[in-house]
Amino acid sequence: MMTNIIDIDIISLAVGYLLLIAPMAIILLKRVPIFSDAVMAIIRMTVQLIFVGFYLQVVFDLNKPWLNLAWVILMVLVADVSIIRGCRLTIRKFALPLFCALTVGTIAPVLVFTIPILRLQNWMDAQYVIPLAGMVLGNCLRADIVGLKDFYESIIKNEKAYFQSLVQGADQQEALAPYFRDAVQAALLPTTASMATIGLVALPGMMTGVILAGASPATAIKYQIAIMIAIFSGTAITVFLAVRLSISYSFSKYGILDRKVFATPPGT
Repeated sequence: MMTNIIDIDIISLAVGYLLLIAPMAIILLKRVPIFSDAVMAIIRMTVQLIFVGFYLQVVFDLNKPWLNLAWVILMVLVADVSIIRGCRLTIRKFALPLFCALTVGTIAPVLVFTIPILRLQNWMDAQYVIPLAGMVLGNCLRADIVGLKDFYESIIKNEKAYFQSLVQGADQQEALAPYFRDAVQAALLPTTASMATIGLVALPGMMTGVILAGASPATAIKYQIAIMIAIFSGTAITVFLAVRLSISYSFSKYGILDRKVFATPPGT
């Protein structure tokens, strides 16, 4: 059984960049208008990961609970802004409710993972907390973009039906219920589909990483089951809270949606 992961030197990593020849050639050959975007994305990915790698090495060496928590909060803030921009919503109305939703939906599953499951004495250990928070938060980010966009765009698209429900005596919560339900469903479907096919279609990231680190497949499977439960739970909590908390910032007391929730109008 392998006990140490094989390191990748700079030259070997540079060779890996040769794989980019194929996708970039396809983009140029078919005149797909994303060549400059793809190049910029590759450059940003490289620079960001190098920076994060150096910073995380410092964080891991110090392993201070307050510093680990500060890094997780920074991750939440970046995800907060990314979701708002991805949904084309206004920061003023959504920054606070979304930050609260992401914080609860990320930290709660991670603490369950580190305390009762792993039984760590240092429950804010950087080796576990930061990677776990990153995996949970990454899935929450994608789910929130889908859920929030679906919720608010559906209300605008079906505005007459929504107002009709209010006129017929439904309170705001009852009138919004169908759109809320559909948004949560749309947001959770990718994670649900992933759980249903995991292990059959592909080996997931957590399991692959644990195996590459030298652990047995049995140990890797247990880690993967635990992280998938944490991801699904965190995603559901975050989407629910993101929509629920944002409602009070987005609707008037008469149940009318403020069109200024969108930085740019839907469909433009």
